[in-house]
Amino acid sequence: MQNRDDDIRNVHRVLDDLELASIVDVHTHFMPHQVLAKVWNYFDTVDERLGRAWPIEYRVDEDARTELLREYRVGTFTSLLYPHKPGMAQWLNTWAGEFADRTPDCVRTATFYAEPGAGAYIRAALEDGVGVVKCHVQVGAFDVLDPHLDEVWALLDDARVPVVIHCGSGPEAGPYTGPTPIGALLQRFPTLTLLIAHMGMPEYDEFLTLAETYDNVGLDTTMVFTKFMEDVAPYPREALPRLKDLQHKIVFGSDFPNIPYPYAHALESVVGLGLGDEWCRAVLHDNWSRFRRPERVS
Repeated sequence: MQNRDDDIRNVHRVLDDLELASIVDVHTHFMPHQVLAKVWNYFDTVDERLGRAWPIEYRVDEDARTELLREYRVGTFTSLLYPHKPGMAQWLNTWAGEFADRTPDCVRTATFYAEPGAGAYIRAALEDGVGVVKCHVQVGAFDVLDPHLDEVWALLDDARVPVVIHCGSGPEAGPYTGPTPIGALLQRFPTLTLLIAHMGMPEYDEFLTLAETYDNVGLDTTMVFTKFMEDVAPYPREALPRLKDLQHKIVFGSDFPNIPYPYAHALESVVGLGLGDEWCRAVLHDNWSRFRRPERVS
């Protein structure tokens, strides 16, 4: 574990070099303690399947985690949370709403599961001002084309709420992960706002193509380009020019607190691509304004 003061200084060094006062991190996790404990337990045992350890760098309490993000000059973040079974999502949404009420720099977050009633609780979440939604296809093990989700996608499309969606097959494939179901979903809802988590690893090329094809599809950088992930699912360097061309459609994500390295390394890995300061400023801050939910007119 790196010294926290050094980590903060390294983050500030990156931001100062880019002349950024703050950053937007679209992929951070806050959830009920008992749920987060289960998530951490998953990563504590993942070495049995991935062949390498995944030590949680920021295994600290909720208040300490929010304060760390502020010390890192993260001006806007999320509380991405997700159900692994039916009957769980609405409870998570209630918790996330309460967290947002006491955490004004967190974008109000919701989630859903492929189940009866999903449309009703997503409608309620939208009326409550939700600004981002998390969909975890791998953990939920559901098909994005499940008929129970037809109303959910229509509501999110109409409200132009971004969905951070873990749909790539990394770090472990699920029965419904991969680009094919997402391509079929976008054929049905071509204006849906999707932020592809982890840039769709390891199916980077296919998800790049979807981002190039659909106006409201973007990619988040979560864990990609870091040394840890380069050892597991390296990003193809021949695809970097495509990232340059998609400057306006890439957003920064970290996966904080569930990362096995210091926060500064996530930033340094993005900057280290050598795509230019303008590209970095767009990714680390500016592009969120393109994807975020439009302000409601009262």
